[in-house]
Amino acid sequence: MAVWKEKFVTQGKKLLLRTGKSALRIIAALTIVAIVVVSGYWVWFPGSGAPLPEYSNNAIWLGHGWLGDDSWFERNQRNKDDFRTVEKISALFKKLSDNKISTVYPHLCPAQLSGRIARYDSPQIERFLDVAAQYNVKVIPWLGGVLDESARPSNEKWRKNFVASVDELLKKHPRLAGIQINIEPMPNYEAGFITLLEELRPVTIGKVLSVAAYPPPTRWHQFPDVHWDVEFISRVASRCDQMAVMMYDTAIPLEKFYTKLMVDWTNQLADAVRSGKCELLLGIPAYEDAGVGYHHPRVENITSALQGISAADHRKEAKGIAIYCEWEMDDAKWQNWRKFIR
Repeated sequence: MAVWKEKFVTQGKKLLLRTGKSALRIIAALTIVAIVVVSGYWVWFPGSGAPLPEYSNNAIWLGHGWLGDDSWFERNQRNKDDFRTVEKISALFKKLSDNKISTVYPHLCPAQLSGRIARYDSPQIERFLDVAAQYNVKVIPWLGGVLDESARPSNEKWRKNFVASVDELLKKHPRLAGIQINIEPMPNYEAGFITLLEELRPVTIGKVLSVAAYPPPTRWHQFPDVHWDVEFISRVASRCDQMAVMMYDTAIPLEKFYTKLMVDWTNQLADAVRSGKCELLLGIPAYEDAGVGYHHPRVENITSALQGISAADHRKEAKGIAIYCEWEMDDAKWQNWRKFIR
């Protein structure tokens, strides 16, 4: 029995020694793999620092104060003088013009439950258009709202009132260059949305019918309510004049993977609209919504987005870049913008 015990202990020690050596080998191998992966990430650069083509139509989304009615200022305790004076409007357009922005999307959301668009200040719209004309900037109000709340494109009565309200806006202010439809979220193949665009077409003849559109699906952010596949993008593009695609809110935690996604999306979007006459604008983020999960500003920002677009094979097929949004821009962000925009 003593001999058996001694042999058992000896064999156990040998097994533990072999197991320990195997574990060390596995740990060493995994460490090498981790080093290679991390090193590979740091040397990998999927984007480009080269300037973008001289786009004909860069755009930016503006806040509600520029065209909205007085109730917005009361609800949000904002000072009208920050938006209503000719001096403030002129300063805005000078800055935008100096930075090669030729289209603005002033916010006029959300729509009312009846379908009527948000209330606006008509004298202010005319004042705004006066200054915009001096700088040769197109003004395209941003209309819509939250799906199934303030925006109900599947509801025939809602669509009828919305279209009539858009018609009234454009007739009352004929110098508006058009309208942009922005309904969020908007699932793939939403039939009511297609119908809404078709019903808007007759009242926007001679104007720009723009859509704040969604990018193709990605493994990083699998939410079908905020991604459109290429076929649906093409279907929407065939019913509008312009698409400003919101290429952000991906939840990606690493900047280079976001930049690579911008390369891929730029190429995919160019393919999706190539057969039609729809103008493609590539929407990039400038906002600081940290801690929300779907957006990391250190990942999704002007520089990382433009580096990706700059590296895309089909970057020249876009007509411009659309910045979201003007009220989040500062001198540093404008400086980053100018590194790419000629």
